[in-house]
Amino acid sequence: MADSQSDADKIRNKRLAKLGSQTPGQSNIGGASSGEAATQQSQMGASNQNGSPKQNKPENTANAQNPFSQLSGRQSNPKINIAPATGSSSSAMKPGNPISANGTSRAGDWPGEWEDKTIKAIFRLSLDRDQVQDGHGHRLYYIDGLRQELDEQGAAIRMTTSNLDQALLEVASNLGKTTPLEYLLGCWKRVSRQFRGLKPEDARFNVVREARRLCMSYCIFAITMPDMFGLDPPDSSPLTPHLLEDTEDDRGICRDFLMEAISRFDEDDSIRSAIVEAVEELSRQLSRMTMNDNYKPYIFALRNLVQYKPIVAAIAQSPLFLPPTVSAATLEATTLLGPFFAMSPLQAGVTTNYFSSPKTRDRGFIANSQSALRMTLNTHQTDLLDIVNHIVKSGEEPKGKMLDWFAMCVNANHKRRAIQVDQKTVSSDGFMINITVCLDQLCEPFMDATFSKIDRIDVNYLRRSPRIDIKEETKLNADQNASDRFYGEKADGKSNFISEIFFLTLAAHHYGGEATNSKLNQLEKDLKRMEKHIEEIELDRHKFVNDANRLKMFDDAIKKFKDKVDEGLSYKYAVQGVLLDDLSQARSMQFMRYVIVWLLRLVTPGQNFPKQALKLPLPEQQPEVFKSLPEYFLEDVVGNFKFIMRNMPQIITSTQSDELVMLCITLLRSSEYVKNPYLKSGLVTIMFHGIWPVYNRSRGILGDLLNALPFATEHLLHALMKFYIEVENTGAHTQFYDKFNIRYEIFQIIKCIWSNTIYRERLSQEARINLDFFVRFVNLLLNDVTFVLDESLTAFVKIHKLSIELRDPSTNLEQAVRTEKEEALATAQNSAKSYMSLTNETVAMLKLFTEALAESFTMPEIVQRLADMLDYNLDAMVGPKSSDLKVENPTEYSFNPRALLAEIIDVYLNLKEKENFIFAVARDGRSYKPSNFEKAAAIMKRYVLKSPEELAAWRSLGEKFKKAKELDDQAEEDLGEIPDEFLDPLMYTLMEDPVILPASRQTIDRSTIRSHLLSDPNDPFNRAPLKIEDVVADTDMLARIQAFKAEKKEQKLSKANLMDTSAD
Repeated sequence: MADSQSDADKIRNKRLAKLGSQTPGQSNIGGASSGEAATQQSQMGASNQNGSPKQNKPENTANAQNPFSQLSGRQSNPKINIAPATGSSSSAMKPGNPISANGTSRAGDWPGEWEDKTIKAIFRLSLDRDQVQDGHGHRLYYIDGLRQELDEQGAAIRMTTSNLDQALLEVASNLGKTTPLEYLLGCWKRVSRQFRGLKPEDARFNVVREARRLCMSYCIFAITMPDMFGLDPPDSSPLTPHLLEDTEDDRGICRDFLMEAISRFDEDDSIRSAIVEAVEELSRQLSRMTMNDNYKPYIFALRNLVQYKPIVAAIAQSPLFLPPTVSAATLEATTLLGPFFAMSPLQAGVTTNYFSSPKTRDRGFIANSQSALRMTLNTHQTDLLDIVNHIVKSGEEPKGKMLDWFAMCVNANHKRRAIQVDQKTVSSDGFMINITVCLDQLCEPFMDATFSKIDRIDVNYLRRSPRIDIKEETKLNADQNASDRFYGEKADGKSNFISEIFFLTLAAHHYGGEATNSKLNQLEKDLKRMEKHIEEIELDRHKFVNDANRLKMFDDAIKKFKDKVDEGLSYKYAVQGVLLDDLSQARSMQFMRYVIVWLLRLVTPGQNFPKQALKLPLPEQQPEVFKSLPEYFLEDVVGNFKFIMRNMPQIITSTQSDELVMLCITLLRSSEYVKNPYLKSGLVTIMFHGIWPVYNRSRGILGDLLNALPFATEHLLHALMKFYIEVENTGAHTQFYDKFNIRYEIFQIIKCIWSNTIYRERLSQEARINLDFFVRFVNLLLNDVTFVLDESLTAFVKIHKLSIELRDPSTNLEQAVRTEKEEALATAQNSAKSYMSLTNETVAMLKLFTEALAESFTMPEIVQRLADMLDYNLDAMVGPKSSDLKVENPTEYSFNPRALLAEIIDVYLNLKEKENFIFAVARDGRSYKPSNFEKAAAIMKRYVLKSPEELAAWRSLGEKFKKAKELDDQAEEDLGEIPDEFLDPLMYTLMEDPVILPASRQTIDRSTIRSHLLSDPNDPFNRAPLKIEDVVADTDMLARIQAFKAEKKEQKLSKANLMDTSAD
């Protein structure tokens, strides 16, 4: 057995190697007595000032017994003496002042007694078998081995710094259920308190300093080599549970401990590794928790650790900080910071804890739960920001790795913006929202009200191998090839921190908050669909009432569906609670305001906005840097403000509104800068929501600003009209319906500003200066009025007829036929509801514009279509078939036939002075009926829809129509048979201004082709591209037509003279 090493020997050798690797030759371990060790220490000096454990080489005594050889059998007492720090000694135990056999000094021994008492109190030690508690009732640890040795040597029975090393090893190896580190940390707290109360010149200072140094050394051994105390290797870091304790608790890790540990980093790398391992274990444990668990200590532990720059530098080197390969779905669990950012009220189980049985809860309960949820989340997000701030400020390398981690999170989550998102392949909403909020707050220091640092945001960042991945992103106005060329030209220089954070925050908003908002909208639709599905399934219950087993299966299936709905509803309320947070949304808006100003600076190079006023229109040559920006740079702004305008407009400030309105108007006025029509429509939607009445503001958040801001009064109306025209073709398969929704919002904005005379003057100016532009607008407005009126009135006719059929008991409809008619009725009712609201708005808009610009609506290419439309709808509302429009509950469809009739009559009256309009009405051979005007007058009088003056004007206008009809009929009779070559090939009317189309060489009337080109930019005969400027006047045809008309006129005069002669 003599040749084999015991376990204790191995432990001893391992420890010797450990200490020897630091500073060899500084301790006495093994066969020397404590008194001898003290003598050697006083002669040789000791360790360095920072308290790093250092050892002397053990004496090579042939007959010395190995004190570790029977450690497990407790038959001998181990002795390990770590030499004291330089300048320290056992007070009153110096050479020349020997200790007597009875333990007293011949020169007076109060320092020795104080040393003994102090060490025992700090480490709770006892050399008396009968003394098991101190005066405060704390347990004392009897050191049997040391006592025996002191007795054998005849030394003083007292504790000194010289034998403390041996005592600590003996005690820490025999603690029972208490771990060595737990015991030693309590000792550390006590010795540190004692040490802080002493000054270097105090005779007691060196004693306490040495005790403190030894305590820290053994703490490090307990963390890095717990097996030296006879313990099995732990499954996790021994330090981790102590990091979770309060720093003031005896078991906790205090500031003094961390500072002392850090001071030893350079000498003992295992200390650094142990702390990193403990943090990694914290992260792993937290990854298995939710906010329902006791997660706070983990957050506090990391907050405490990152206050120390060397620890931050060590943590940043952990392989878990930036794993080389990690998926979006595993980011939260497998990266060091992931579990900390994953803590959220949106975690599974947490939402149902806040919103249990959601269907049974009233609004008050939900609001209170959301408020509590927000308070918890705000506190957690503040802690996260504190952690990130300390990491960022600790040095360039940790700062770079922190930015890399944020970039990894957003780059891995591009799929969160997919049309169909598989939640198993992306990070959670709570995780991404926490990242977004944290980045928002990191931006706050440079986002001052004067934009003094906005020029620090370097757009060339995107051309310097940026951290964010934008390669596959759709660009604002550049295709993939153009984008690749632009970003292929790398920019020189180094990006600053402001630019890094700015672009990371933009990406985080896109994949974080905005993605969650989109998910919320989809969730609401899914919940409605599921609830409807449950209702449909429950209709089949009667099929299973006679079969208990099948009925149970049916009920179980229903319950599963309902539980799923409850889970979705709880999540919906939780997401709303998170997103509708005033504080985080205010920060988000502050950031978006900076983005707005930055974007406006990009599109107006040289204007130095906002210090100088913005000028429109934008340059025709678009800046390449703007064209190549990811589309989500603007989409984030639009999505953020649409959400806020719709849900929480009260948090928007006036200063934020100015730049927002400027952005909307600028990119609508110069809409060619953005190719996505739905992104531009979002700018309209922002203003539309901004004029909704809110609280005590009848014109909403933006209404007053739109009427007062000079930039708006100068450019808004043109911008709205331009987009009204542009939205006719969006390129999507839903464009036909999309355009009506967008134009509805445009109408609302125009109604809000119409009372401002400045806008009406601008409209008149627009009609004079940009005639073609205005004609296109009027044409499309007329198209819309014609279509929605026709669709609405047709739907009411169907509703009327189908309702009568279904109510009539005599029809005896078969069930299949009845079901078919009921479905047709439901379709007609939905159609009527949709189109009638549009009808009301478009007719109201037509009334406003014809009142202000009657001249523009009576141009040759417009007037006949307008007259035909008005006559047709007047006939439908007061003519013989008007009774077919009667439906039950017309208000359900927003249908007020009298109000609609009054507005149509107003349009007639607005144009009553225009002769060509009067003749256009008279020429309407399909719908013009004098009786309709008389019937309309009677209805207006009966229901007092118009004033007496307006009624008189209406009757007078009716007489003008009659007279014009007579004159027009006479003129047609006078012309007689018109040669086909003089007739317009599309309208079959006599051409007044014939022109030749360059491609097809067809002759057509100028007004006809102008009207055609308003809605179709191609030659109607061969579909070749055509502009009105390309047509050529057909002077030969015009001369022949004029000759024809002159001939007919001459014939009429001759006939009249002949009749006069005959009469004579």
